[in-house]
Amino acid sequence: MSDILLLCAHPDLAGSHVTRSLLEAAQQARREPAQLEIRDLYALYPDYAIDVAAEQRSLAAARLVIWLHPLHWYGMPALMKLWVDEVLAFGWAYGPGGTALQGKELWLLSSTGGSAESYSAQGHNEHSIEQFLMPYRQTARLCGMNWLAPLLLYGAHRVSEAELHQHVQGFMAVLRHEAPSPAGPQRSAVPEVTLDERPPLYSPIGAR
Repeated sequence: MSDILLLCAHPDLAGSHVTRSLLEAAQQARREPAQLEIRDLYALYPDYAIDVAAEQRSLAAARLVIWLHPLHWYGMPALMKLWVDEVLAFGWAYGPGGTALQGKELWLLSSTGGSAESYSAQGHNEHSIEQFLMPYRQTARLCGMNWLAPLLLYGAHRVSEAELHQHVQGFMAVLRHEAPSPAGPQRSAVPEVTLDERPPLYSPIGAR
């Protein structure tokens, strides 16, 4: 089983530049960090029928979990959200008895269409990127995971090849443990979950 789990979620990976470059770099280097498992969610589940048991086995074995996806409408792509809904189950990932992920690390690797300047009170998006990413941080906290400072590439559609190459190399340096995690880990306290039960989810109907 793998020490590092990379989950990629891009609905049009062939048309992607940034996400595809990062994924290909990780795939090529997989021999170097021998304990790296890569799971391309849209390739695995084109019908959105997620194998929850398989995903939970991979999660349980990993020390570091990486989510690789572009930001879509200020959040994660649809299949990634469904993965969170179904895999991070009550009683397994959080809630009474839900301790499977406690102490593990969660690292977001993402890209935006907007510039860094657009993510501010004065910018086009009127809020900081940290505010848009709060659900990610709280998800990690609820599951007792350590939230690492995300690695983001702004203005993904306009970056030069040199800028993209530098971004990919920075990611690979962290992956190979040649450098500390970007900006250092931001530790999250293990939450006190007092819920006794969770309303059942409706069964999902199959869905850059």
